[in-house]
Amino acid sequence: MSAAPDDLADRRCVPCRGGTPPFGPGEIAPLLGRLEGWTCVADHHLEKRYRVADFRAALALAGRLGRMSDAEGHHPELCLGWGWVVARIWTHKIDGLTESDFVWAAKADRVAASPADA
Repeated sequence: MSAAPDDLADRRCVPCRGGTPPFGPGEIAPLLGRLEGWTCVADHHLEKRYRVADFRAALALAGRLGRMSDAEGHHPELCLGWGWVVARIWTHKIDGLTESDFVWAAKADRVAASPADA
């Protein structure tokens, strides 16, 4: 299955320079609708729980998400335990959401769906 030309995962995270207001509900809803399994908490951050086979798989997924985050220059909060990884993302500079947070979430889903050795 090929990605749509406007697939969020194909975009790049853009550094926030500050001074930009965070997205409000009207901007959040359409972008959240393009993500699967993500929730928006208090119009402040995105969150998703990934289920994996065991602790080793959780650690591996967290590592893959970390490498993608470094490549994008946009860093989440990751928590993990046996069989799960929770990702939370927001733009710290403005303490809220920007388009880059949704791009990061879509990229995270792509990473999570790819084989562990990819």
